[in-house]
Amino acid sequence: MLQVLRWLVPAIVPTIGFAWLLRGVDPRREPRWLVAVTFVLGALAAVVTSTVIRRAAQATGLDVRVSAAGVSGALVFLFFVVEPIKEAGKVAAAWPAFLSKHIDQPYDGVVYSAASALGFAAFDGAFFVHNHPTGAIWLARAFLALLAHVFFACIWGYALGRAKQSRRRLPIFPAAFVTTIAAHGLYAHFVYGRGPGALLAVTPLLAMMGVIAWFLGRDLRARGDRSSPVPSAPRSRFSVIAATPSLSAVRSALRRADEPVKVRWIALGALVTLGGMTLGLAAGVIAAHATHIDLSTVDEHELRTAAPALLLGMGLLGSFPVTGWLITRAAGVHTLLEPALATVLALGITLTALGFAAPVSVVFALALSPIAWVLSCAGAWVARS
Repeated sequence: MLQVLRWLVPAIVPTIGFAWLLRGVDPRREPRWLVAVTFVLGALAAVVTSTVIRRAAQATGLDVRVSAAGVSGALVFLFFVVEPIKEAGKVAAAWPAFLSKHIDQPYDGVVYSAASALGFAAFDGAFFVHNHPTGAIWLARAFLALLAHVFFACIWGYALGRAKQSRRRLPIFPAAFVTTIAAHGLYAHFVYGRGPGALLAVTPLLAMMGVIAWFLGRDLRARGDRSSPVPSAPRSRFSVIAATPSLSAVRSALRRADEPVKVRWIALGALVTLGGMTLGLAAGVIAAHATHIDLSTVDEHELRTAAPALLLGMGLLGSFPVTGWLITRAAGVHTLLEPALATVLALGITLTALGFAAPVSVVFALALSPIAWVLSCAGAWVARS
């Protein structure tokens, strides 16, 4: 009985999430029967894609696990087989709804893509845990996978919803779809492909997912989507919403202004960023020494021994808002372009160096790079305010 309940839990949790979603939609705009059909189609898509992926694994001998296929084989299988097939399955499940007349706002795209992802996760999680009948770590992995299924589906769903309103010649959906495949592939690599200790690497990714979801939610409300099931927080003098930039404001700040781009400060800023990264790592080492934590015991196959690596990660990521602030102040610029490009250059140099010195760490660096870039831009935004 407990074994049955164990693999039913990963199916029950997304179903509860779907019930909450269905309760929150406005039936005058989103027919509940269509949302329910999308949920069921998402579950059917998971059945089909799991069969296709299993046969592909048998035919190629590849696997998502590093222990079975090596780092290169696992990444190739994830990025070129598993994630494209899974995301395409979720898109196919939501496509009948997107062809209907009920999609006329970005929020509509989020509703149907979330319904598709929840249905997909209900079967995918249950199937995954059923294949691993022992160990609490597999339940944790299924829950982390559920969050990613919904988040990344909402990204391309948001893009599809906006595409119906946009008059641009180049729609934003293809770029959003490819981006979600790449980001979800990195996320899945840590959740499924590596040892339990690697799950700690998704901690900053989860934080970034929450920040992006919050920004997109604000953007949806700003576009007049009044039917969002998430109520707006009441205004108070302690609220930071008014002080936080909108997506359009950030995009505007990343564009070239009337003044020319200061290339000199991009190069100098990259050096400042590299120096800040070094100091951040040193701060993490000093903090570990002060708290009597032995960093030599870090092992991704043991969750407990991998925890000290968080100190190094916190020190490294903490350096980026500081360097972004310093670059903006020193350059005297009014946009985010120079500090953003300086961070990209510094990260590019770091990834190249790691590729020669420690290729295994490149995957972890790639996962942290978008977070580091956003933190740098956040520090630059504060400096220009």
